[in-house]
Amino acid sequence: MSPAPAQRVFVSDCEGPISKNDNAFELATHYIPEGSRFFTVISRYDDVLADVVKRQGYKAGDTLKLILPFLKAYGASNKGMRAYSSKHVLLVPGARDTLKFVRGLMPSFIVSTSYEQYMRSLCDLVDFPFENVYCTQLDLDKYEMNMEEREQLRRFREEISRMPIIEIRKEVKSLSDLTKNHRDVVERLDEIFWGEISNMRIGGILREVNPVGGFEKAKALQDIAARLNCNLCDLMYVGDSITDVSIFRMVREAGGLTVSFNGNEYAVREAEIAVLSENSVVTSILADVFNRFGREEVVSLVEEWSPSAFKKHHVNSALQERIMKLYPRRLPQVEKITPNNMARLMRESSAFRKSVRGEAIGRLG
Repeated sequence: MSPAPAQRVFVSDCEGPISKNDNAFELATHYIPEGSRFFTVISRYDDVLADVVKRQGYKAGDTLKLILPFLKAYGASNKGMRAYSSKHVLLVPGARDTLKFVRGLMPSFIVSTSYEQYMRSLCDLVDFPFENVYCTQLDLDKYEMNMEEREQLRRFREEISRMPIIEIRKEVKSLSDLTKNHRDVVERLDEIFWGEISNMRIGGILREVNPVGGFEKAKALQDIAARLNCNLCDLMYVGDSITDVSIFRMVREAGGLTVSFNGNEYAVREAEIAVLSENSVVTSILADVFNRFGREEVVSLVEEWSPSAFKKHHVNSALQERIMKLYPRRLPQVEKITPNNMARLMRESSAFRKSVRGEAIGRLG
């Protein structure tokens, strides 16, 4: 008697593969004066701490806790964040159908750094079970802030908004590789966040809120595997940013499938397959083949990526019809990432990401 086929599992990041939003960035621009620049300065600081300094206990995506005192200082609340998020969810075309289709194939989960207020809004919109979501838990209303702290945070906001945006070049491997101007930015932000704000009453928010990014995403994946009693080699993960680096590495090392969907350079550097597409139908196709035949069949399909390969690798006929209707002349770009094409795909995917999500969001880590 042959052994039962492995139960395969689909897991995806949210912002990027499912929605076009960067909800934290959007909340910052909504509540905080000069919020776009303010958020970008802090996001690049986050990239430095996570990917260059590798500060102990710090992880990619902790921007989401660094901005919270400022959101609070400018009037954000649980209700306000949920109301704003509900009105501004912007799905990747086809995402609702993809989630419905994939849930019909195999257990499906979303692991996202996003605040729970946003994820609840998205789940309501696409009819996805919130109990299958791992995200950043936040009760902003429980934190108190007096007028003195509010005014001090507003002064910090003005200072941060005037700071230059840190540029992290490819050759930057340590803090000393940054320009002096940018090292000064890191030093001052260290003082603001880990010296001054952490000693305020509102500073408790920096210690207590735990964004689901970096190694927390990897922990979420381990929890999913334990819940389902499955192996990581039977898991497909779709991501797009620096917050997915740890999870990409863990899944790849275990022999699972890793897909960068309109990813930035961090995602392309760590994933096995790069997808550049305006529509999530490609995710549906890869998930369909992965569920029925496994990772190696998906890689073979990608290496031959063409209408004839869809038939050869037994892609669901309805999906074949759908992608050919959407792209009658040229299929979306899908490639296996190799040392030879990685640099090119990092450039092309980063540029495509900006074209579909906007320059401001597309350039974030």
